Amino acid sequence: MRMRWRHLAVLAVAVPALVFGLAWSGLIGVRASTGHWAATDWFLHWVMRNSVRTASLSTEPSRHDDPSSTAAAAAHFQSGCAVCHGSPAEQRSSTMLSMLPPPPDLSVAVNAWTDAQLFEIVKHGVRFTGMPSWPTQVRDDEVWAMVGFLRNLPQMSARDYIELSGLQLTPTARSLTPLVMTCESCHAQGRPGNGGAVPLISGQSEAYLLESLKAYKAGRRPSGIMSVALGPLSQDDLKKLAGHYAEQRVSWQQVGPTNAERYQAGLQLAQNGRSIDRIPACLSCHERDNGNEDYPRLFGQNAAYLGQQLRLFRMGVRGGGKASHLMAVAAKNLTDEDIDTLASFFSQRNNDRPSAAMD
Repeated sequence: MRMRWRHLAVLAVAVPALVFGLAWSGLIGVRASTGHWAATDWFLHWVMRNSVRTASLSTEPSRHDDPSSTAAAAAHFQSGCAVCHGSPAEQRSSTMLSMLPPPPDLSVAVNAWTDAQLFEIVKHGVRFTGMPSWPTQVRDDEVWAMVGFLRNLPQMSARDYIELSGLQLTPTARSLTPLVMTCESCHAQGRPGNGGAVPLISGQSEAYLLESLKAYKAGRRPSGIMSVALGPLSQDDLKKLAGHYAEQRVSWQQVGPTNAERYQAGLQLAQNGRSIDRIPACLSCHERDNGNEDYPRLFGQNAAYLGQQLRLFRMGVRGGGKASHLMAVAAKNLTDEDIDTLASFFSQRNNDRPSAAMD
C-alpha cells in the first residue's frame, strides 16, 4: 500500500511536468495550414454542439420576424459578418476559407440549429473559432433580430440581400459621401427597415444626434449594431454626421389615428401623465416650441422604435443622452399597454397636433 501511494505521488508530479515540457518544446503544431486530425475536428465540434445545446435550454424564445428589425440585422451582417461568412451577394474569400476552422456558409449551417441555439451562438460567440460575442450583452432584441435574419438567409437571393442590407445604390445615394453611406444603409428615408425598429434621424437636432452618436461610441448607450457601425469613426466624423442629418428635409408620411379610443388615451397620457404612478407628461419636455435641443423629437417617429426605446428605459439598460436618467425614471412604471399606446400616438402625424418642431 505504501508503494502504491508513492507511485501515485510520483505520477501526480511527473505527468504535469511532462505535459508542460512538451508544450514548452514547441513540438505541438499550431499551424492552421495543416488542419486538425479528423478525431480532433470531430471532438471539438462535438464539444461545441453539446455546449450550445445545454446553454440554450434556458433561453426563452422571442418574436424575431419583424421585417424592420431584420433589415437592420442585414445591414449589420454586411458590415460585421459577411467578411467571414460570405453572403448571397458575395462568396467567402480564399483567405477566410484558410482559417481553422473555416467560417461556415450560414445559408447552409443555420438549418442545423434551433432558434434558441442560434441566439446562444450569436450572443455569446464560440471560443477558439474566431466567432466573437455580440458587442453588448444587454440588447437581446438585437440578437433576436439577427436570428430572424439568419432564418431568412437560406431562401434569400443576391438581389434580395442587396436590397435588404442597404447595398442597393439609388441615384440619390450615389451622390453621398462614403461617411454618410455608413448610415444610409439603415437610416435612409424609404429603406425597408425604416418603418419600424430603425429610427428616423433626419430632421432631429444636431445636439441630440451628436450626443447620441458619442454615447453609442463610448458604450453609454448599448447597441451591438451601432457600436460596430461607429467603431472606425472619429469624433470629427460624428460631428459631420450629426450636422448632415440635422439639415435633412423630413419626408414624413401623413398618418391618421387607426383607433380613436387609443389615440385619445395616448393624447391623455402624453399631455397629462399619470400622477398616481409617477408618470410625467411626455409633452412637458418633448415637442415644445423652442424646447431643449438635447431632447429628441417624437412626432412621426416609428412606433416600433419608440416602443423599443421605452422598454429599454424601463429595463434600465438605455443610457446615452444628458437626460437619459430622467427617462429611466419616467418609464419605470409604464405598462406594456402604456408603451404601445404612447408609441402609436407619437408615430401618428396629424395636422391637429403640435408639429412645428418637426417642420
